[in-house]
Amino acid sequence: MPPKPKNKKPAPRKTSAVPEDKDDAQAAALSALALELAEQEDNDTLGSELRDKERDFQRALRRYLTQDKDAVLYGALDLASHEDTGAWQLLRAAIEEAAASVQLRRDNAPALDIDAFAIPVFVHSTGGLVEAEGFQDDDAYDALLESMKSAGLESPKAKLALVRHAYDAAEASRITYSQLHAMAREAAAALVDKKVADAPAMLRSIAGWTGPAFGPDDEAVELRFLVGFSVKRADDPFYAVPDDEAAADAWFAERMERYRQWTEQAAPLVARCLAPAGRDITLNFLYQDLFFGARAAGLAEQAMLALMTTLGAALAAHGGPVRAVIAPAYGGGEMVLRVQLYADDALLADAERALDPAADVEQEVDDMRDALATLGVTDVAVEEQPERDTRRLH
Repeated sequence: MPPKPKNKKPAPRKTSAVPEDKDDAQAAALSALALELAEQEDNDTLGSELRDKERDFQRALRRYLTQDKDAVLYGALDLASHEDTGAWQLLRAAIEEAAASVQLRRDNAPALDIDAFAIPVFVHSTGGLVEAEGFQDDDAYDALLESMKSAGLESPKAKLALVRHAYDAAEASRITYSQLHAMAREAAAALVDKKVADAPAMLRSIAGWTGPAFGPDDEAVELRFLVGFSVKRADDPFYAVPDDEAAADAWFAERMERYRQWTEQAAPLVARCLAPAGRDITLNFLYQDLFFGARAAGLAEQAMLALMTTLGAALAAHGGPVRAVIAPAYGGGEMVLRVQLYADDALLADAERALDPAADVEQEVDDMRDALATLGVTDVAVEEQPERDTRRLH
């Protein structure tokens, strides 16, 4: 008879990690991996170990996006911003691209890529836009989608859709990485599978406009984002960028010219999507990009216009010669570009706008000089750039 087994004390169960602690740990690991990859970015040849880490990095991004773990993604970005500019840039670019792109791999069918893009447009009108009046013209909507193919912005074989809503700045700003990724998956289901299904992420993104209300005679300038999705074969040669640097530059320049021509041709169609026929509106387009790049460009331009409006109003009220002082500075731990207008020693206006942590400050200052010149301000001084906070940026 075999010996009777001894009664063993049950092993204690492992305590589940507190969600916040687990998110923090995952964010720290993702940030550290981005730092390691950034340090090797200039190497033309990557060892097998580093290639494995690159694959792990991409898998982690896709996993966190699919699992709706924005806390991990934004936490990793915050950590990277305190460590190294290069790591922060690499991580942000990788997250933005992964969030705006979905790959579909199907049995016995070509692989598909789905991209979420946006077109920022400034709308000039008298009285402002009315949200409920948007996207009521089905013919204009259909023609607008077709125009993107015929103008050479998208492949003739691509499937396209636009959200039937023009997002204001606040709505666009609230869309998170994982939410956009979910929106792209919902769009793919509709475009590829032709299924009419719930789209909770899409519906949640349309929160309603919250901008200023304009009187019927007010001159309004409003930023709106057209948000769309394109589905194409992963091997579609239309989207293949040449490997040669000079050829790639030419490829993008040609694409930019096609886009410029499209904005002129499609402006009446966009106007019909934004407002009823007969409304006198003028459109100024920024460049189409993947969603987060387009959003950043639109918000930066909006901030610049707001700054120039403040300075222009001060100049008009003063009516005399002024001098300007441009001062890169840190505000609330972030880099800003501050502009002050003086008449003799009296301060007339003080305005600033935030800068990207990796911005070329000298270029930003030059751009501000040019902008001030358009207002007639040529007496401009530049204060010395402050030392960067080494805890945030090297």
